Amino acid sequence: MDLGLRGKVAIVLGASQGMGRASARALAQEGCDLALAARKAPALGDAAEAIVKECGVKVFHQACDVTRDADRESFLAETLHRYGRVDLLVNNCGGPKPGTLKDAPSPKDWQDAFERSLLQVVKWTQAVVPYMKGGGRIVNIVSTSVRQPIDGLMLSNSIRPGVIGFSKSAARELAPQGITINNILPGSIRTDRTLELAEARSSKEGLSVERVLEEKAREIPAGRLGEPDEIGAAVAFLCSKQAAYITGTSLVIDGGLTRAI
Repeated sequence: MDLGLRGKVAIVLGASQGMGRASARALAQEGCDLALAARKAPALGDAAEAIVKECGVKVFHQACDVTRDADRESFLAETLHRYGRVDLLVNNCGGPKPGTLKDAPSPKDWQDAFERSLLQVVKWTQAVVPYMKGGGRIVNIVSTSVRQPIDGLMLSNSIRPGVIGFSKSAARELAPQGITINNILPGSIRTDRTLELAEARSSKEGLSVERVLEEKAREIPAGRLGEPDEIGAAVAFLCSKQAAYITGTSLVIDGGLTRAI
């Protein structure tokens, strides 16, 4: 299927690893030119080099803390200088630190979580939309915690649902411009974040990390963790011409784990 993405310009945040990198690769395979942002410069450079080698598209990359206004402004200015426009935006940022109410997250923890999990999506969307001429696509990578709270993720459970409310509201405003905004809700995907959470539980409960991951896989009806490329494929579809009538929606990708309707 031709997704109609050849020659489009895509900004992908958090693109150095995991679901961000997989999303960038999926879009490049469809012929998109890329602007990639992430905090870890060496890993980001490796990702960009691998994508260019595999897909032969143009790739600009710049180390960037996506929660910092100055970094966002610098990155977007350089992207527009190189490409002249933006067609696609993939909002992706690592989730806030794990913990429970008993762990007493500090006011700074709550502020950091708000910046990473909600405000980053709002600011990047507001910044990029004016340059989406003749239509555009925005995809937010969020979490199934917005549908069904996940034990041990108090900060994420509390703040990430705001992304869904923002997207629903923005979708109505942006639709007349031909711009769609949708959310992907990943479950347990084999990423560094999943390993981080497994290590946190391992330390707290005295289990091996391998045991924690095995137990997680047994909870999932599909019997396994998801792969980042499976998220990337969904991102590419939601960015496609075929998805022009899909906006303000949230797609759960979790192997059947979430029970919420």
